[in-house]
Amino acid sequence: MHVLAKFHTGRFRLALAIAVVAVLSVSAAMADNAECQMCHSDKSLTTSTGKSVYVRESVLKATSHGQFGCSDCHAGLDASKIPHAAKIEPVGCMDCHSDAKDVHTTHKGHVPTEGSSAQMSNSCKECHGSHMSKPLSTACSACHPDAKDSFASDGHGKALLSGSALAPDCFSCHKSSIVNPGKGGEAQLKLAQQKVCFSCHVNNPAICSRTGSKAHFIKCVENSAHGLALAKGNGAAANCVDCHGSHDVFKGSDAKASVNRANITTTCGKCHPEIAKQFDQSIHGKAVKRGSADAPVCTTCHGEHNILKATDPKSPIAPRNVAEQVCGTCHSSLKLSEKYGISSDRFQTFSDSFHGLAIRGGAVNVANCASCHTAHDIKPSSDPTSSISRKNIPKTCGECHPGANERFAVGKVHVAMTQTQQPVLWWIKLIYALLIIGVIGGMFGHNLLDFWRKLLKHLKKHDLHGLYTRMTLFERLQHFLMGSSFIILAITGFMLHYPDAWWVVYIRKLSSNIFELRGLLHRIAAVGMVAACLIHVLYVALTTRGRQFIVDMFPKFKDVADVIGVLKYDFGMAKEKPKLARFSYVEKAEYWALIWGSVIMTLTGIVMWANNFFMNLITKLGWDISRTIHFYEAWLAVLAIIIWHFYFVIFNPDVYPMNAAWWTGTVTKEVLEKEHGLEYDTIKDKIEARKPSADQTKSK
Repeated sequence: MHVLAKFHTGRFRLALAIAVVAVLSVSAAMADNAECQMCHSDKSLTTSTGKSVYVRESVLKATSHGQFGCSDCHAGLDASKIPHAAKIEPVGCMDCHSDAKDVHTTHKGHVPTEGSSAQMSNSCKECHGSHMSKPLSTACSACHPDAKDSFASDGHGKALLSGSALAPDCFSCHKSSIVNPGKGGEAQLKLAQQKVCFSCHVNNPAICSRTGSKAHFIKCVENSAHGLALAKGNGAAANCVDCHGSHDVFKGSDAKASVNRANITTTCGKCHPEIAKQFDQSIHGKAVKRGSADAPVCTTCHGEHNILKATDPKSPIAPRNVAEQVCGTCHSSLKLSEKYGISSDRFQTFSDSFHGLAIRGGAVNVANCASCHTAHDIKPSSDPTSSISRKNIPKTCGECHPGANERFAVGKVHVAMTQTQQPVLWWIKLIYALLIIGVIGGMFGHNLLDFWRKLLKHLKKHDLHGLYTRMTLFERLQHFLMGSSFIILAITGFMLHYPDAWWVVYIRKLSSNIFELRGLLHRIAAVGMVAACLIHVLYVALTTRGRQFIVDMFPKFKDVADVIGVLKYDFGMAKEKPKLARFSYVEKAEYWALIWGSVIMTLTGIVMWANNFFMNLITKLGWDISRTIHFYEAWLAVLAIIIWHFYFVIFNPDVYPMNAAWWTGTVTKEVLEKEHGLEYDTIKDKIEARKPSADQTKSK
């Protein structure tokens, strides 16, 4: 321990000594500088040759040399003498900065390696000034006046001149080699330039926040057609500088910006001159030149940074996407339709055409908007040079339909089956609509009458031979209240979630107030369902039959054996089906699922109904959780009713066309024996006693 203490004491003394030396050095430098400043703070002080030797102390302290004393660089001088030495030796920058050539990442050729100390120091001063006092941006402008003028007026320069700490100066970008291709070639140079841009616009959150562009929006250029081409070594591919410029970078909203919508065609045209020429002659290009803010430009269709090839399925201009994601955004706009008098149904009529349906179905070798109108040289049909003029339609259609002649131009391409646009098609549509209503309606009416007569016969059979009461009147009323409220809830609930479903569209056409009516009906039905649940609770609690009902409905181990036995029978592994009790696993599964679902739907429904109260109580997320559970529980319930309940009470061959117990309250001996054999055995004697005798049957 004694040795360790000595060791720590020794370390402390060494640190203290270093600190004392540092303080004394700084103090000495301050004293040295103060002595020099007694004379050199005079602005009128000059040498015998008239050269100013004035030194502004505040500027000196702000430089990287401000911590040193004057004599550290100006050696061999006697401050008490004037002149301070018979021959004043120039400062030797290279005495301390012998590694300058290695440190300088740019302009290495300007770093002196030969000559006298004075010559080399003067070379340093050309850029850095005396005492390192010249800002690099000022130094650069001496040799690059054109870049200075451009930079001073662009977005970066204005931010720098305004004093923004986030703004780049010359060295922020040019400390990296981003001017000459070098051995890596043009592609590597452009990637280096892109890396410099990313250093601020992707990697610096403060700058991203100030400019308003999210980092991922900028960075996605790496996966664009341009970015991927550069990564593969294609030096002709565009990078940030090619589009935005270097010393003349402006916001896109600035009319001087190369990426402004008025200039973007020229910018893209530097690499795509033929396409730019076609676009300028198109109806869109002419509208842009007229100053239309609604006309599309290159970036409207292709995107800005994440520009993908047309062969990429994720691209908006891919064959499957171009109609919906590009052309349709404008040509289905009611606002643009009213403003410019163009048809707003073009996208819809295309989608309803064979070509549109085929594309929606997944076909790729089928015509899209660009196939007929071309991609860039889009002109109105009234223009004789247009690909869709009457004269040129056979040629355009012939690209896909060899041998197309003038008759291809007869009739409209975008077909809207309205009485004004296409009266022939409209009449055909009307005639067939009436024919379908008449023929199919007649068939439906015939079958409905047939079904009704057979159902009455079935119900009459129950009246004559209904030997077992399956449901009392009160139980049937409970069933009716629950069933009707459930159906209304399902219809009105899904109407809200699927407003564009075909059946919802027809309902919405009935009235402009259908949405408000939907909400009202949904809430009334919800109250009805909750009422049905409460009535049932009172029924099973207060009546003898109700209490027996819940006892018989309670799950038992036999239910598991019944499931296994029925499956074995259905798979042909057993010759006989197990005899089932009053309520088998079929009814029990459905009943307890109904109880569970009713509780969940009631609780989540209350949360959704009293949304203001519960959002304040359980937050918006809690409300969203309730809404999500409510929606999926509704689907679970509806599908369970269709698949499970409807099969056993309607489509089951043993009861088809319907188990009428919900209406008459009774089931026949045959149904009881097949569906509830164990219950049938229990009350068999009672059933036999109630059967009519042969004499009674004859007399009837």
